[in-house]
This record gives sequence, structure tokens and C-alpha cells, in this order.
Amino acid sequence: MADLFASDEQQSPAAETPPGGPLADRLRPQQLEDVVGQEHLTGPEGAIGRMVAAGKLSSIILWGPPGTGKTTIARLLADAVGLRFVAISAVFSGVADLKKVFAEAREYARLGRRTLLFVDEIHRFNRSQQDGFLPYVEDGTVTLVGATTENPSFELNAALLSRAQVLILHRLDHRALCKLLDRAEALEGRPLPLTPEARDALVASADGDGRFLLNQAETLFSVSFEEPLDPGALSNFLQRRVAVYDKDREGHYNLISALHKSIRGSDPDAALYYLARMLVAGEEPLYLLRRLTRAAVEDIGLADPQALVQCIAAKDTYDFLGSPEGELAIVQACLYLATAPKSNAAYMAQKAAWRSAKETGSLMPPANILNAPTKLMKQIGYGKGYQYDHDAEGGFSGDNYWPAEMAPQTFYTPTDRGHEKRVSERIAWWNSMREKMREGGGDA
Repeated sequence: MADLFASDEQQSPAAETPPGGPLADRLRPQQLEDVVGQEHLTGPEGAIGRMVAAGKLSSIILWGPPGTGKTTIARLLADAVGLRFVAISAVFSGVADLKKVFAEAREYARLGRRTLLFVDEIHRFNRSQQDGFLPYVEDGTVTLVGATTENPSFELNAALLSRAQVLILHRLDHRALCKLLDRAEALEGRPLPLTPEARDALVASADGDGRFLLNQAETLFSVSFEEPLDPGALSNFLQRRVAVYDKDREGHYNLISALHKSIRGSDPDAALYYLARMLVAGEEPLYLLRRLTRAAVEDIGLADPQALVQCIAAKDTYDFLGSPEGELAIVQACLYLATAPKSNAAYMAQKAAWRSAKETGSLMPPANILNAPTKLMKQIGYGKGYQYDHDAEGGFSGDNYWPAEMAPQTFYTPTDRGHEKRVSERIAWWNSMREKMREGGGDA
């Protein structure tokens, strides 16, 4: 047991970082209230804040983008509730490593000391390995804190999810990122060699990733400049020194944005280039498929309803074939989207309808289209006067479906491109029929 306790000391959550360590490590918070950008979790009313106040920690999954504080929060949680902290990475650990961790945790449990097991990239464990956690989580041998950048619904076993609370970490906003830079400058005892405009550009380039921002700041602190850099000079300097897409995924959001916008801009070759960049760099194919599906419904919609079908088919094909054969289905979906007619009419209609729903509250639909399952409802007029459209001439009654207190709205305006051109013509015909019915007192 002496060796076990020695190992524990080396992994203390409050262990100090050597003075010459990376800036991001030297700035790692020493208490939960110092974590920036996640106050919805760490604050007094947040899930983590409440757990700490109660002194009782349940197993949790921390889901969020890179550089948002998942590892830091796990370390500080262990410290806050007095648990032994052990960290492993699913990228580098296997079954033998897990068995050793669980065996040590049981020995500590016999001595009255519980273990917080932090598993980074937990989604990279396969289904069988994830099942291996269940008995140790259930009997309290370990309190599991898993970290993932991927949607737990897709990547983690349902059995494991049922035993853990999923907490969502936000990408760091401008205020939180600026606070990190302020701390970095205070630690270094000097300001960053940037103009105010360049400082804002540096914050924007982090795209919510605090670790990336601090790594950029460390690079700037390591070089002497005769005068502060403006945004152009900053861009030129960092371009020569920062990897575009490395294992920490600093270029992740830049490339996915380029892919999406190339599809929206109907440039199939550019879209395929950025897709290749991400796949070759090791991006999760399912993540790309989700983003392609988003592009299908946001930027194509009913201009070509097959776009969504192509994406779902590509996902099913990839699930069936795996890599590398299944990646051809992703390529096909990407090219289909880039060459399809474009429309964001459905996307704009959703935003407008959601906004109207929030503004109008709980207005009652007109009585004639309400369901009347009981005698009382029929007596007070529910369903009275409803016109069954299939019985009307042309299959169109022209009835009113809007609340009495609300004028009819237009949320969806189809374009004249692709399939939506036919939809537009159909809507125009319906509108003209309604107008004729109003003028004729109800008859077309």
C-alpha cells in the first residue's frame, strides 16, 4: 500500500505546476470559483456547485469543446469533496490499465478513501470497455468523471449514461477569454505585445478554446517585438508558427466553417478539399456527417429534399462499412450538397416561427379545429364547423387555422430554385383560392 499512497501524492489535484511549465498549466485554477466561462455549472446554483456544497459527488460526464476546462474541473472536484484523484486517457489506456485502476481503488476504499476516476476522451473506449465501468460505478468503488468532445448520446453506452449525469460545458465567450489573457499578463508581469484591435483578433481566433488562446499568448510572450503587433502582423506571425490542425484540434472550427461555407457557396471542389483535410487529420467521421446533415437542412432544405436523404444514407453506409470504405459515402454526400440548389427558406421559417411562438404565448387555436373527445367539449363548440379538406373540391377547404387574436402569418417563403419552385407555385395557388373564397363568401 505504500506505493499506492505514493502514487496518490503525485496525482494530487492541487499539485503545483513547475515554474517553467506551459502557460496553460501555470494558470490552471486552484479552486472551482476561478474556472471561467462555466458559471452555469460551478456557481452556487449550478449542478457542480450544488454537489460541492452538499459534499457528495455523483458520477458525471463533462461534454464540451476542447479547451473549456473539463480536466481542470475534474481535478478541482476531487479536491473539493476530498476524493483521491486518478486520471487516465482512453486514447492511451486499455483493459489492463483499467483493471489496475479498479484494483487500486478497491484497496483505497477498504481504507475508507474513495477515488475519483477521471477518464479523458471517454468516448474512445469501445462498448465492451465502457461496460467494464458499470460494476465499479454501481458499488461506489470509483466516482466516474468522464470528459468528451463528442455527443454522449451517440458515443456512450445507454447503461453508462443512465448512471451518470451529463453536464454540458460552453465554449468560452469573449469575456471569459479576455479574463484568461488578463491572468496571463498578470502572471508574466507584462502586457501582450498587441494593439487593442490585435488583442480582440487573438481572442476571436481562439473560437472558444481557452487552451488554444493561452498557447497563442505563450508564443507571443516568447518573442521580443519592437512595437505592438496590429491584426495583420499578428496573423502573419502566428501563421508561421501555429499548426493548422493538430491533435488538440486548434484548427477544428476553422476547417468545419470552411467546409460548411464551401457547400453553401456551391463549390464542390473546395468542399471536398476541406472534408479531406479533416478526415486525413483524424476528425471523427460521424461528426462530419452530423455537420453535413446540418448543412442539408439549413442551406438546401426543400430546394432539394433528397439532400437530407443522402446524408442519412451516408451515415448508414459508414456505419455498415466503416473506414476507409465508408468514407466514400461521406464524399458522395458532400458533393451532393455542394452541387444541389440552395435555399435557407426552411431555416429562416423556423427562426420566424419560433420567435412568433415565444411572443404570442398560449393563444387558443380556433374552436373548429380543436379535438372534441368528450361530450362537454362538443357542447362548448370544440370541432364545430370543421371542414374536412379531403371532402372539399380540389382537396382544399381554405379554412382558417390561426388563433382569433392573431392575423395569419407568413414564415415560410420558398425560393424559385429546385423543388421549392414547385412548392412556391402550390402555395401561390392555395393563397389565390383563399382570396377567391373570401371574396365569394366561402365558395371558390
